[in-house]
Amino acid sequence: MPTLYHHPMSSASRFIRLVLGEYGFEYDLVEEQPWEGRREFLALNPAGTLPVFLDDSMRSLCGAVVISEYLDETHGALKRDRRLLAENSFQRAEIRRLVEWFLVKMEQDVTRHLARERVFKLQMPTAQGGGAPDSKLMRAARGNIRQHMKYLTWLAGSRPWLAGDRLSYGDLAAAASISVLDYLGEIDWSEFPQSKDWYQRIKSRPSFRPLLGDRIRGVTPASHYADLDF
Repeated sequence: MPTLYHHPMSSASRFIRLVLGEYGFEYDLVEEQPWEGRREFLALNPAGTLPVFLDDSMRSLCGAVVISEYLDETHGALKRDRRLLAENSFQRAEIRRLVEWFLVKMEQDVTRHLARERVFKLQMPTAQGGGAPDSKLMRAARGNIRQHMKYLTWLAGSRPWLAGDRLSYGDLAAAASISVLDYLGEIDWSEFPQSKDWYQRIKSRPSFRPLLGDRIRGVTPASHYADLDF
């Protein structure tokens, strides 16, 4: 059976979990602590990053973009109107742009800093970078949330789905990043009603249910995290 190595607070991992869910995959889920640098994991991905996907033949694919492109080529093309990467070249480019926005730009500006300072440092030994959170880094990351939420609100308010007329990788990449922040209670949804409406639609999809069941040792989710009508 295919296997996905992930961490619950990795937005890139969450993105691939959503893709696999939308395409109806059955797969094993293995939680990996990438800072441990396990020899067995590095044999799969020498970069030591998540996610890593093993297909039915136990071949490893590393990185969210690589995995998502592989899944589109091998499975998405057969899904027709449920395909998550459009057939039109320009539309595909727009979807890829949004994937990069949420999994690269938003990750660099916001998500990775709050996930590291509030979650990963609690799990990491001191020798590997664990310890007290850096309040300066968290303050800077929180200061960037509003910019990204305003852009998400513009997208959600001007299109049926973020990249166009139907659900795509763009929506799933955004939902993956937003869900990490939502778990941590970092978003004031009252300020962004259109983004909230979009997120409620995503949260209500069957592919999202496993993410709503995630729990992190030592970090309790926001009280509304698992609510579909919040």
